[in-house]
Amino acid sequence: MVTGDRQETAAAIGAALGLDDILAERSPAEKVDAVRLARHLGPTIMVGDGINDAPALALADVGVAMGSRATAAAEAAHVVVSNDRLDRLADAMEVARRARRIAAQSMLAGIALSLAAMLVAAAGLLPATFGALAQEAIDLVAILNALRAMKAPRSRAVLDARAQQLGQRFRAEHHDLQPGLEEVRRAADALGRLPAPEAMAAARSAHRFLAERLEPHELAEDQELYPALDRSLGGTEATATMSRSHAEIAHLIASLGRLLDQVGDGDPEEEDVLDLRRTLYGLDAILRLHFSQEDEAYFSLLEDEGDQERASA
Repeated sequence: MVTGDRQETAAAIGAALGLDDILAERSPAEKVDAVRLARHLGPTIMVGDGINDAPALALADVGVAMGSRATAAAEAAHVVVSNDRLDRLADAMEVARRARRIAAQSMLAGIALSLAAMLVAAAGLLPATFGALAQEAIDLVAILNALRAMKAPRSRAVLDARAQQLGQRFRAEHHDLQPGLEEVRRAADALGRLPAPEAMAAARSAHRFLAERLEPHELAEDQELYPALDRSLGGTEATATMSRSHAEIAHLIASLGRLLDQVGDGDPEEEDVLDLRRTLYGLDAILRLHFSQEDEAYFSLLEDEGDQERASA
């Protein structure tokens, strides 16, 4: 992962994702250097979503721009994933591999059948007219096999009506909670930079958002959404990891509250500032990752409005 974000945030996300290497606080030129180094090791795909990623996207063997907001990134990239979902990149790679495999099958089958027909014709057992018809049949077999690439490569999990309804509700709540997540990040940035009263006010405001809005949302997901998903997906395996993330988020929110109570109305000591900043950055990292995982793992299964209208019709 090559990012311009702070080392603390990048390290938390990288550890959660199990990444091999994390390069934080990198400029656009340094991102280009990272891509150039990766290309020495083999074909390189660069995925980015901002203007700062555009040079690296242009240099990579395949540049993938996420979302349609960053015009410069989209123009520099070879591929644009318009809906800001990273799982679509994995889907595209799977489709490409399957299409290549089917193309190779069609090519080899066509060559093998043609060689067999030529051997039969060379033995005088296949008249010219029937040989021409046989060649057309071979072409038809190869084309029909190639058309298999048009079908979906795998089955898609289907959510029942209750899970669909809850999913739509919690996806909308995710959207409404996004400004609050930005407030958590701003509060972490303010500590040690802004005057102590202003920074502590931002930290307390962030804690109120976390305790009064975000934590009830996470609890409702555990109690309502996840059981509905478990019924549709046939078990708890798909939601167990996310449920543990809820527990970690609740633990960090409680820790933040204790730190704020410890500081009280006075100015925080340097150690208090470090602890508060570490906790807020940790919350920022795990919440962003958790929201993205839910968007990709669960909300990607929801029907859009067009699908719902067609289903009701």
